[in-house]
Amino acid sequence: MTKTFIAVRDVDEEIFRKFKAISVEERINLGNALTKAMKYWLEEKKKKKVKPNPRNLLKISGIIKTKEKVRWSEEIDKILYESQK
Repeated sequence: MTKTFIAVRDVDEEIFRKFKAISVEERINLGNALTKAMKYWLEEKKKKKVKPNPRNLLKISGIIKTKEKVRWSEEIDKILYESQK
């Protein structure tokens, strides 16, 4: 793993002091502590994206809440069996 020097703007000073104090207490290099925090944050973001919400399906118009008579099976049969001819 390569190490990179970075400068970050707009960091809340109080939060940074607390973060630095905890890293000193844990005897962890500030860069390593920041790397761990970033990895944790990325893992949490991944977990949130993986969970699909089935209620979103109800928001699809024309499929679930249609007022027209839908003949999907006939359309599928037409597509499948006409392509075999």
